[in-house]
Amino acid sequence: QVQLVESGGGLVQAGGSLRLSCAASGLTFSRYGMGWFRQAPGKEREFVATISWKGERTNYVDAVKGRFTISRDNAKNMVYLQMNSLKPEDTAVYYCAADRIAYGLGPTLRTAFGSWGQGTQVTVSS
Repeated sequence: QVQLVESGGGLVQAGGSLRLSCAASGLTFSRYGMGWFRQAPGKEREFVATISWKGERTNYVDAVKGRFTISRDNAKNMVYLQMNSLKPEDTAVYYCAADRIAYGLGPTLRTAFGSWGQGTQVTVSS
């Protein structure tokens, strides 16, 4: 059974930084693309960033390009989201997700991900 556990969320002032972590178990982690999504109150869950199984390919939603960086450590079964220059509109619950299919290039569609974490709250004050 796949388990994804996020950590690192919290309250930060605008302009600050946070690093989210996601610990994966129950799958051969190094074979799967991983992604981060977020959901603000009253809004749909949206794609934030994705990374391919090897880690050589990444993709970001336009709103976070140049501020967020996704990375992975296959030896530790971990995926990270470094978030800099945070804005109040980044406030949301952030979810880690694993691709349904092995050896993918890192999808961006929510339906392409088959396993999800419980989420971690990020709140950015103005």
